[in-house]
Amino acid sequence: MKKSSFIALVMGTVSGVLFALGMCMALLPEWNAFTEGVILGGVGIVFGAVTALVWFKMENKKLPRINGKNALRVLYAIAAVLILGVGMCMCLVWEQIVWGTLVGLLGIVMLIALIPMIKGIK
Repeated sequence: MKKSSFIALVMGTVSGVLFALGMCMALLPEWNAFTEGVILGGVGIVFGAVTALVWFKMENKKLPRINGKNALRVLYAIAAVLILGVGMCMCLVWEQIVWGTLVGLLGIVMLIALIPMIKGIK
């Protein structure tokens, strides 16, 4: 494993844990820590962006161009993650196991479709 990949792995894990913990703090009323959770989640998002910048710098790669195609990919990815999350909520919160599983699977399929959408099929 290259040093840049290892550093990106560690930094990405830390940013993901910070974001996840922040969202739990914000969304679980039993914890009574909404404001602190939003701040911690924001720190996780910023640390994730810093992770990407550090990885690009260590790999001597250019940042992706901001154009319409990439913007649509990002919007598609956000929609797919939200659909997966709604499916999880349907199963875990609203106790609609069958429909929640189907919606969650749709979100997973949409996320898997990102791979050929970004990398292409050769």
